[in-house]
Amino acid sequence: ASWYSYPAGTRRTASGEWFDARELTAAHKTLPLPCMAEVTTLENGRSIKVRVNDRGPFVRGRIIDLSRAAADRLGFSDRGVTEVRVKFLGPAPMADSGGNRLAMVDPSASADDIQLY
Repeated sequence: ASWYSYPAGTRRTASGEWFDARELTAAHKTLPLPCMAEVTTLENGRSIKVRVNDRGPFVRGRIIDLSRAAADRLGFSDRGVTEVRVKFLGPAPMADSGGNRLAMVDPSASADDIQLY
């Protein structure tokens, strides 16, 4: 695993959600979007649940890119990469507990409106 970041509010994820490095999110090449996954570091055994809402990583040998917050929680943001186990947990909710829509892809949006990384 590695981690990635952009300034908040500047990029949309592959699912159309705004990327926020302070949230527990991730990018994966093939898991359905959006979904939930459990990521466990093999070095220290820490586990977290993340919302997979983006595509990546596009670096050979890496299976998941995590937000800065997720990397901090797992204890590897200072190194940049770590070995992990990823477990698919199922579809992610489309709205938060307050009823606010999380996935925001407009079906009529053009490819220019949705950035894939």
